[in-house]
Amino acid sequence: MDGTLLNSIAAAERVWGKWAVAHGLDLKTFLPFMHGKRGIDTITQLNLPGVDPAKEAAYITQAEIDDVEGVKPIPGALEFLKLLPADRWAIVTSSPLPLARARLAKAGITAPKFLVTAEDVTQGKPAPDCYRLGAERVGFDPTDCLVFEDVPAGVTAGEAAGSDVAVITTTHEHPMETTHLKLPGYEGLSVEIAADGRLMLVEKTAA
Repeated sequence: MDGTLLNSIAAAERVWGKWAVAHGLDLKTFLPFMHGKRGIDTITQLNLPGVDPAKEAAYITQAEIDDVEGVKPIPGALEFLKLLPADRWAIVTSSPLPLARARLAKAGITAPKFLVTAEDVTQGKPAPDCYRLGAERVGFDPTDCLVFEDVPAGVTAGEAAGSDVAVITTTHEHPMETTHLKLPGYEGLSVEIAADGRLMLVEKTAA
């Protein structure tokens, strides 16, 4: 969702940046570290003395729900989603459900039939649990799914689930080194249904 269907980087970094400064963290190294993971996992991994990860993650979540200024869809995302059969795709996000709904609404994206959020798994990205669950809810094996990601933790999760991965590159300033397909957004992309029922990602043909 974040970084793949909608751009929330400015809002996320405003909230997390204030929190990081209050805890004496270096923003240059911390902000890239926190993207794409559940808040509780990010805070737990820091191992800060005297910090309750669950309490701090709840605080961060509410602050992010309160600040969705600047959240917008990735170029071409709204049109691309309309091409997908409703029962053939899912959003799999590290955001808690209330935050996911707030950001989707701000970006003008209708919540899909299948939605996997932070509360649905005990191990967040880079563990593959979330993508395995997303595939299960849609009714497919993860190896028959394509994962759209924008950060290393998510790419690793998709790979570990056995899925193909496409990397959306429009959100982050620093390019990610990857052998996977790179896409600047969804403009110029379309979807076709093959004779065997598979969905295929294709380039739009000129009118």
